[in-house]
Amino acid sequence: MATALYEADKYTYRVLWSEEDRQYVGVCTEFPSLSHLADTHNAALVGVVALVRDVLADMHTSKKESPVPMAIRRFKKDAR
Repeated sequence: MATALYEADKYTYRVLWSEEDRQYVGVCTEFPSLSHLADTHNAALVGVVALVRDVLADMHTSKKESPVPMAIRRFKKDAR
């Protein structure tokens, strides 16, 4: 398997409770279209990290640019 530019654990994750689905939802800030539903908080987190890892590997294989993790992005100062 190809190695992605950034490791999946460098990205920003959240786990939320979904009343509609009656499950936990794992999401990733840098990949807003991805989510993982699970019965436990931990399973939702593990699931979304695994999903991001798979997507990063596919992006690397396809030579697509992966998003820069929020934790290491450089932001410009507001010039007011």
